[in-house]
Amino acid sequence: MSINISPTILGLSGQRVNEITLNKHRKTVHIICQRDKRRKVIDPLTGKQGTVNRYVQRQVRDIPFMGYPCYLEIELAQVFISKNERRIEQCDFVDKGCRFTQRYCHLISGLCRHMSIQAVSRHLKIRWETVKNIDKAYLEKTLPALEPEKLKDLKYIGVDEVARAKGHDYMTVIYDMVEGHLIGVETGRTSDVFTKFLKRIPKETTENIEAVAMDMGPAYQKSVREILPNADIVFDRFHVMKNFSDVIKNQRRIEFRRANKPGKDLLKGCYYLLLKNEDKLTEKQSGRLNNLLSENQNLNILYLMKEQLQALWNNKDVDMMKTELEQWCVMADQTNMAYLKTFAKSLRKNKEGICNYAKYQLTSARIEAGNVSIGLIRKRARGIRDTEYFKLKIRQTSIPDKQSMFYFGQNLTH
Repeated sequence: MSINISPTILGLSGQRVNEITLNKHRKTVHIICQRDKRRKVIDPLTGKQGTVNRYVQRQVRDIPFMGYPCYLEIELAQVFISKNERRIEQCDFVDKGCRFTQRYCHLISGLCRHMSIQAVSRHLKIRWETVKNIDKAYLEKTLPALEPEKLKDLKYIGVDEVARAKGHDYMTVIYDMVEGHLIGVETGRTSDVFTKFLKRIPKETTENIEAVAMDMGPAYQKSVREILPNADIVFDRFHVMKNFSDVIKNQRRIEFRRANKPGKDLLKGCYYLLLKNEDKLTEKQSGRLNNLLSENQNLNILYLMKEQLQALWNNKDVDMMKTELEQWCVMADQTNMAYLKTFAKSLRKNKEGICNYAKYQLTSARIEAGNVSIGLIRKRARGIRDTEYFKLKIRQTSIPDKQSMFYFGQNLTH
């Protein structure tokens, strides 16, 4: 005698609940079902109605029930096709060959978005490899495809590189800088990788791309000049100032080696004070910084030149920005700091791309926000060994997390 529970409530389409039992030894709940004989038998391949050859029992794991791990004992019809051919009918809530319900896979993937695979594995008491494979399969099934062939109305795009782990398997990520959408994730970081991606975009779309934001690496620049001859390259302030922070770090190291004992004490812990903008300093930090700058001429020059360099991005005129950039480089050449002179040489080399900012006011904020999310993936996983899985996780970060429910609901059964 079946229990009077609606299959709609439990989401067990095509099944009738016969019994719900608690295994006290294993502390698991078992929901024992029988196929609803009123349901037509459909061949999963042709979609045509068939006849039952026999009934097959399967056990699959479902979402926790009343705090206990839950297992479903379901019954499926084996469809008679011909004398030597049989097929198991399709189940609405379990994928073919899977030992977990679709909503349980949804739960696992939702947890993997915010937790490490190891944490999910321990919490649900499932093998690490199983959690990873479920999340990968679910993302492959549910994430919208990235199709460069269908891209249109692109005006500004941005490109950057990210690593699966430190020094391993770099990815090229491409964004629509107007809408903020991720439009491409490619394996590798060479010019050939980016060139192949750009060639997949329709010609009428590439012809309308006006600017490409990137760092100052040469590989992506080569691709833009080859495929997008009408587009300008824009180097964002973030990348320029990041390189200048390396100049400050290296010069501070030199000054530390030269300093006596009181000078070394003054230089300790001052690196981030030199990088901070004046309006972000506390009163105590401001006093310490002023003391340092009054005692060290080279660091004082670098700090003043940092302020002047940042001010370049206030320009709205390309020619004016070029003029001021050249003046800045001349001042750098007049110092005795080798790292600063090398940096000025790099600025002159990339002057066109830097000063194009005045024309487009294009920043790489969206790219950096994406890189932060990707960095969190790496940090949680301590590196991801599967490159294709890493690409899926990158695509997932670009989509807002709307998975506020992991259990029941019409939208969770597919």
